[in-house]
Amino acid sequence: MTASRGRTGRPPLTEERRAEIRLEIARAAVDLFVDQGVAATTGEQIGQAVGVSARTVWRYFPSKESCVRPLLTAGIDVIAACLREWPPGRPLEDAFAWQLEDDERLLVGPDPTTVGALVRLTRTEPGLRAVWLQTHDEAEPAFARALAERAGLPDADFRSTVQAAMFNAALRAAVEHHAWRATDTPADRATARTELAEALRSALAVVARGLT
Repeated sequence: MTASRGRTGRPPLTEERRAEIRLEIARAAVDLFVDQGVAATTGEQIGQAVGVSARTVWRYFPSKESCVRPLLTAGIDVIAACLREWPPGRPLEDAFAWQLEDDERLLVGPDPTTVGALVRLTRTEPGLRAVWLQTHDEAEPAFARALAERAGLPDADFRSTVQAAMFNAALRAAVEHHAWRATDTPADRATARTELAEALRSALAVVARGLT
């Protein structure tokens, strides 16, 4: 009888490490897209920039455009948490913009200058535009649940659904406004975050006033 052999090879990656790899791929993809365009960028190039094979890139993402998703989805849970924690009686445009500037959970997120470069690409790259809009579409139910929880209402509450749609549209408009007005000389991270907070504050103030 031969002795059974133990399992060999590399240990499986943790979920945290998988998330790190996905984010590394996303950053590398954006850098390449900015430098040479989406059409000229290959999966092999993206993998080389991160130190992984093209096969690994495709294991995580179905297309090169979808590689950017982690940069766009990284803040959804944090934003939803901010909505749940929004103090009663405090204007949303003040409460949320303050959190964006000072909340440590948001400070560890993707560099806003990198996200800004990606959003600017969505103006001319239809594939990236589709990913950007799909990300917001998928985020909206999370925002609706957060608002319903804050108000003590059922998840499917219609009012929370409408409020989430308005908030989501304001969030997208603010990020696009900030990204599209950026100069060719990128601001430092702190400045970019402050400027983005101001754009969001202005957008939410418009929502708060409603249609007149």
